[in-house]
Amino acid sequence: MQARQKTSFLFDLDGTLVDSVYDHVLAWHDALQEEGIEVSIWRLHRKIGMSGGLFTKALARETGKEFGAEVLERLSRLHAKYYGQRSPRTMPLPGARELLAFLTENDIPWAIATSGRIETAGPVLKILGVDPAKNIVITRDLVRYAKPDPDLFLAAAEKLGVDIQNSCVVGDSIWDMLAAQRARGLGIGLLSGGYGTEELERAGAYRVYEDPADMLAHIDEVGGRR
Repeated sequence: MQARQKTSFLFDLDGTLVDSVYDHVLAWHDALQEEGIEVSIWRLHRKIGMSGGLFTKALARETGKEFGAEVLERLSRLHAKYYGQRSPRTMPLPGARELLAFLTENDIPWAIATSGRIETAGPVLKILGVDPAKNIVITRDLVRYAKPDPDLFLAAAEKLGVDIQNSCVVGDSIWDMLAAQRARGLGIGLLSGGYGTEELERAGAYRVYEDPADMLAHIDEVGGRR
């Protein structure tokens, strides 16, 4: 009889393990304002988690402006600058460290796959207690396309050496859930990034929890057996 393969968990970072979604929102808002581009903060929130390319295309549609390569490069640098001013105060979400520790202690494979580049993700990973030299972390720098394309999660599963179809993708945004579906993984939604239960379920989440602590309390429901 073939041994049962353990479920593996592929985590988004911002809004899933660390309380940083609104830091990104405000950093983008500051960057856009410096470029003289007015976009409402709530509209920016709806796009956090998308790839940078899709993010700027969505902004172009809403503002009716086309952004040249130089503007996009400046916006990227400004976002990194303003986010860097906030990220030292970023905190792990409730239960995040405990959830990762539980998985590690029980030999359950896990990895992090984030749309952020290592420049912005690195300091936050350190706050979370995750070392990219010891733990598997896939950042935007390592794949061709980011969410809602599945590349980040496919790369994480490949690096772990697990079957993506036996993996749970854990994220806080509809972009995570859409990427999970396209990767053929199971989506688990968390409310800690600001999206609602119905939105996450419509995008493909088969379970939705409040935050990592709530997920850990129900870990048996999603295949996290000891």
